[in-house]
Amino acid sequence: MKRLSIFAYGIASYLLFFVTFLYSIGFVGNFAVPKAIDSPPSLPLVNALLIDLGLLAVFAIQHSGMARPAFKRWLTRFIPEAAERSTYVLMSTIAMAALMAFWQPLGGDIWNVQGTLLASALIAAYLASWALLLYATFLINHFDLFGLRQVWYALRRQPVPSLKFVTPALYRIVRHPIYVGWLGIFWFTPTMTATHLLMAVGTTIYIIAAVKLEERDLMAAHPEYAQYRRKVPALIPSLTRRLTPTTKVEAA
Repeated sequence: MKRLSIFAYGIASYLLFFVTFLYSIGFVGNFAVPKAIDSPPSLPLVNALLIDLGLLAVFAIQHSGMARPAFKRWLTRFIPEAAERSTYVLMSTIAMAALMAFWQPLGGDIWNVQGTLLASALIAAYLASWALLLYATFLINHFDLFGLRQVWYALRRQPVPSLKFVTPALYRIVRHPIYVGWLGIFWFTPTMTATHLLMAVGTTIYIIAAVKLEERDLMAAHPEYAQYRRKVPALIPSLTRRLTPTTKVEAA
């Protein structure tokens, strides 16, 4: 019964994430949802700004803090290890849903190119960024990232096999294609309002900090990551710094 409960918990956490993921496409893109990032302002500017900054801070602290190995070790003192990643997914989903639910638009355009060829290109790049983000998760292990692999092995009463460090496809030209997708999601827009800019800047600052924290953990877990880090850029693909099909990344 416990194994089945853990499995059901993992599936439910993933489904809730996926619904929130789909909603966020409309929220950031300002279409097909009742409340979007650029809905009409309803609060005084200072009040709205403070709320938005608080929501961004809560999301960043939760998303990065719960991913640290020390926090995972602490958390698994209270919950089964198989449920740890699903709990992370659930808490991240709640944080993202809260951000969208309580987000306060500020108004004011920085740029607006609606109705032009450039607008169409920016919308296409926005949607492509979502596709890139999702595709990049499958390149490594989508089901492990979202806790499904862990609860599946727990259901079968089998230990979870360790994942090897791999550099497939996009990971040979940029170390963090998932974060590249997130950056595109927030910066590719035909209408950049003050509200949108606040989220784009806040997300960019978070990503830069998250890269440093994540890579510190990766180098501790995979000695070969230090060599990979020297050869491949973090967020901006390069023609000179990349892994060729014959390049091998080996432990130091």
